[in-house]
Amino acid sequence: MRGNGSATVDRRLSSPIELAEAGVAFGGKVAVDRADFRLAAGDSVAVVGPNGSGKTTMLRLVAGLIEPTSGAVTRPGDATFGYVSQHANHPAWLPLTVDDVIRMGRYGERGLLGRFTGADKAIMAEAAARLGVDDLMDQTYGALSGGQRQRVRIAQALAVAPNVLILDEPITGLDLPSQQVILDLIEDQAARGTAVMITTHHLDEARHCHRVVLMAGRIVAQGPPGEVLRPENLRATFGERLLGDHTGHDHAQDMMVVDDHGHHHGHDHGHGHAH
Repeated sequence: MRGNGSATVDRRLSSPIELAEAGVAFGGKVAVDRADFRLAAGDSVAVVGPNGSGKTTMLRLVAGLIEPTSGAVTRPGDATFGYVSQHANHPAWLPLTVDDVIRMGRYGERGLLGRFTGADKAIMAEAAARLGVDDLMDQTYGALSGGQRQRVRIAQALAVAPNVLILDEPITGLDLPSQQVILDLIEDQAARGTAVMITTHHLDEARHCHRVVLMAGRIVAQGPPGEVLRPENLRATFGERLLGDHTGHDHAQDMMVVDDHGHHHGHDHGHGHAH
């Protein structure tokens, strides 16, 4: 992923992560049914669907945080993951600085007590700069706005120097400037060769990615946004949450999804209730 003076190590995925008829059930309830999917170096994929559709389960399957209860997942041995969940794993009351939080991204390489090298510091500095938080390093993480905290969390994931970046609803509820920084980062990271996978309820956000996967407990459709984000596919995915009654493919951009989630990263409110 080296380029433009980048400090990150060039270690793209040697082969794709692949799901073959992969299913996940929790307590007998199927969360994801027989999914076929692949994620390769340089891909950016948006997984789109309502709450309970299996979006987060798909991310966790790809990242190896859970294993399938049926079918198979193949991950190359050189896969290195930067994963940002919907919910912050740093309680706001902890007296951590932004620098502390981003440093945690290097613990996988250095351990809690390992000595940081110049290369480590360069990776951290680049991650902070790319998310626009390099001027906040001495500030207390808990005192930041929701958008700033989310950008710090993504900077921490970049500090891992991952070749797979996975973001679960990365811009929900954020201020518009933070949304734009994160969307630009997703596009740029894929251009550098990282495999990027996000979840979202928002169709405009999904259009920033190379491919879209529509989820409704199973994969309804997958492919380029222009082919997948069609009215018939959106109705099959969102049902009554979809506003608009267009039947022609040319009108998919006019359809809106009623936002039925309660996931927010802080106090910012950049989205309304329909997208």
